[in-house]
Amino acid sequence: MSSIVDISLSPTVNSIKPSRSVAIADQALALIQAGVPIIKLSTGEPDFDTPAEIAEAGIKAIREGQTRYTQNPGTLELREAICRKLKGENGITYTSDQILVSNGAKQSIVQATIAVCSPGDENSLDFFRGFSREKALRNGGSVVTVRIHPVSVSCSRNRRVLVPAPFWVSYPEIARLANAKPVILSTRIEDNFLLDPKVLESKLTEKSRLLVICSPCNPTGSVYPKKLLEEIAQIVSRHPRLLVLSDEIYEHIIYAPAVHTSFASLPGMWERTLTINGFSKCFAMTGWRLGYLAGPKHFVAACGKLQSQFTSCASNIAQKAGVAALGLGHAGGEPVATMVKAFKERRDFLARSFGELEGVKISEPQGAFYLFLDVSFYYGTEAEDFGRIEDSESFCRYLLDKAQVAAVPGSAFGDDKGFRISYASSLTSLQAAFESIKKALLLLKRPAQV
Repeated sequence: MSSIVDISLSPTVNSIKPSRSVAIADQALALIQAGVPIIKLSTGEPDFDTPAEIAEAGIKAIREGQTRYTQNPGTLELREAICRKLKGENGITYTSDQILVSNGAKQSIVQATIAVCSPGDENSLDFFRGFSREKALRNGGSVVTVRIHPVSVSCSRNRRVLVPAPFWVSYPEIARLANAKPVILSTRIEDNFLLDPKVLESKLTEKSRLLVICSPCNPTGSVYPKKLLEEIAQIVSRHPRLLVLSDEIYEHIIYAPAVHTSFASLPGMWERTLTINGFSKCFAMTGWRLGYLAGPKHFVAACGKLQSQFTSCASNIAQKAGVAALGLGHAGGEPVATMVKAFKERRDFLARSFGELEGVKISEPQGAFYLFLDVSFYYGTEAEDFGRIEDSESFCRYLLDKAQVAAVPGSAFGDDKGFRISYASSLTSLQAAFESIKKALLLLKRPAQV
């Protein structure tokens, strides 16, 4: 006996695109499993093992039976360690109830975006009417007074999330998940892919709710100088409803003379900044799934409510490992410094090598472990047994087919002129990948030459 089943899905889910970086990594893995010698430069994950001290802390937690639930926001031990880290390294002061530990920084970003961007209703009006025109927020040991602006229903619907491009693939989709509208802010390779404050100001409206800043940046490796962040902060301060989500997950992977600045440390920005960080990238702990949000208590508490219904606490074992990671020393101590030294050597090789190729534009990364290359010069070219290169998607398919190198097309990051490669691979692999790409580019000809 058969029955009719409604297989329709939520319009919100239907509006979300799957992660292109994950899809390409899966495609490359399938080819590798089939015996094709693919060089994977598509994955944003360090190729180093988790430092031994961190791993041992996790093993010890298991052996000592620390395998049960923790408090929803995370163990007090870890949250206090995060507070010490943020004060000592970033110059921002928080208390333990202003920290929310999650299952990876991505969860922190999703929860923060939903908490501040989802469509409002009459309940949101009641929430704001419950406050006086001014409210005291506690910034660590000091009290900051901010003005509360009641929000109308029409203004709270279709809130906008401003995202500089090239962007991490998930930012716009997370905005859509929160029923917000992503607004893409273009940057230029000539400006090192840094946001022009004038572009930001031109895109702001009363519906603008969240500005996303990722520094060091995935996918470009750009690092925002303090002076530029201060210019952006001045603009933000003139828009009462605008908050800033500062994604600082790559903060320790940075190359001198670049210096990392936390947006919340700038004057007047603590009370409107949601700082995202974690352990995956800098401590080679991607599989441990451990990240955190730091911000004003009322925002963090709202995210905590979401987490209590989504996943509850992060892994107890991972949290013990996180405490050990923060105990390695300033900026991760020697283990992280060793990784950064290797990343810099790889960065230097790739920037020098690709910089010598005809038609390839680069902006030398100042942080993270990515290189975003402008190869639009090759669009319109053709190769035998492949066809025409039309865009970044076809370019990356060509690399996979002819160079056996897996990379991510720029279209996934909001900039179709180029593609991203990750140099979280051995220098030997990167050298082989470069030679393969170089040979593949030499095969490309203009239609009249084919």
